[in-house]
Amino acid sequence: MVRNFLKRVKAKLIKLSGSGSNLNNKKPVQAETSAELKIKHPKLENNYKPGNKRTSTNYPAQNRSNKSVSEHDKKNVHSSSGIRYRSKESFQKSKDASKVKEEQWQNEKVPGNWNISAFEVPVQEGKMRFHDLDLPVEIMHAISDLRFQYCTPIQKEILVAALNGKDATGKAQTGTGKTAAFLITIFTKFLKDISPSKRQPGRPRALILAPTRELVIQIANDAKLLAKYTSINITEVFGGMDYRKQKSKLNKGPSDVIVATPGRLIDFMSKRDISLSGVEILVIDEADRMLDMGFIPDVRKIIHSTPLKANRQTLFFSATLSSVVKRLAVQWTKDAVNVEIEHEQTAGDKIEQLVYIVTNEEKFPLLYNLITGQQLSRVIIFTNRKDETRLVEELLLKYGINCKVLSGDIDQRQRLRTLDDFKAGKIKVLVATDVAGRGIHIEGVSHVINYTLPEDPEDYVHRIGRTGRAGASGISISFASEDDSFQIPAIEKFLGNKLICTFPPEELLVPLPKVKSRVAETKEK
Repeated sequence: MVRNFLKRVKAKLIKLSGSGSNLNNKKPVQAETSAELKIKHPKLENNYKPGNKRTSTNYPAQNRSNKSVSEHDKKNVHSSSGIRYRSKESFQKSKDASKVKEEQWQNEKVPGNWNISAFEVPVQEGKMRFHDLDLPVEIMHAISDLRFQYCTPIQKEILVAALNGKDATGKAQTGTGKTAAFLITIFTKFLKDISPSKRQPGRPRALILAPTRELVIQIANDAKLLAKYTSINITEVFGGMDYRKQKSKLNKGPSDVIVATPGRLIDFMSKRDISLSGVEILVIDEADRMLDMGFIPDVRKIIHSTPLKANRQTLFFSATLSSVVKRLAVQWTKDAVNVEIEHEQTAGDKIEQLVYIVTNEEKFPLLYNLITGQQLSRVIIFTNRKDETRLVEELLLKYGINCKVLSGDIDQRQRLRTLDDFKAGKIKVLVATDVAGRGIHIEGVSHVINYTLPEDPEDYVHRIGRTGRAGASGISISFASEDDSFQIPAIEKFLGNKLICTFPPEELLVPLPKVKSRVAETKEK
């Protein structure tokens, strides 16, 4: 039966081939040479040399036009196998177009015709200009765009040391300009010291560690603004977002700078998606906050994965310098320059601080009348608990004030959308817990209102630091009721000065307007 089946298959193959001679011949069929091809296809005379094999990739399609070979080679050729071939002229045109496109991309990255003379800042006694630091023109161009003129106190101290390659530890709150200080240090080094070799994705030259997702995003955004006229790549890595998407972004190309939270960075390291063996500059931001959040074991593991401190530059920042934080700074830095910015400089003379003595029942009417009476358009309201943020949000929405909540239990994507809407002016009021108290830099925040006074005096400084950032003016108003007024002495001691405590004027305590019920609104419609 099998033998008969094979005979039928053989007969079928003979029928399809049109001849059975080749099937019965043990020797393989000899490929046609160029001499034979000349007879069958005279147009290919100049394309084949003696001994060329006839293959599917060099054999022409049968439906070609009757153009000469020279005319045909001027255009792209498609073989019968579907593979595309290019003539020399076509290839050169494509190469030239790619070169032009690359030059256009480079022109977008480099300063171009911009000159430092276009950025004039007068010399002032006691102040340091960025011009005085011999920064690369690409960085100065970005600084000009951001309208920075003079260094803040911590920038002045840190940059002088860090630009010379020294380690530094800084005691400073958010809003003092420390982020710009370490970013300028990193970018200046990278522009002056070109990467020695082609690096693989996930092998950064600089690593910035921050305790929260919001702070990581803010640092990355600031970094992209300062690196606008360079080809330096910045990648952020943090929890609460899809791991695969972050990995895909990471694998697109080498990352010069990675900004990360400790937990998510450990995940990437454990799966060998990130290697820290090539880190040249390590930045640890808000070390005291990492200590409070229990991240120090993870931070230790991360630091041990970087080169020895003698072979890297380390910049260490903390809002407070407790004995534990000081020990960490000594362990992780070498011969560091110590810079301390005192609280009175941090709270800032340009932030007007006021405390209204009220009852719990008067808090919301006072809040409503402040926002509507003064037509405030960008306000952050702080509470101590999540349920308080929900209550304030419900009341504000009830009385027609557009607002959103920012707290730790909200999905990360929603938190990012809320921050973007607030920055864009789509939301007037942001109601937040202390999760937003650190590291969120939103320009133009006119008022910070402490609906409830914080239990930790340090959080008070971080809250009011959301306004009056980097030398700008701002107003901080706190409500002190029978439930939280006892926090005032501790806050005053921490600040080193007395707060102005007063009763609110009568016009700010007028009764709330009547709000129509949904039933009444439906009837009117």
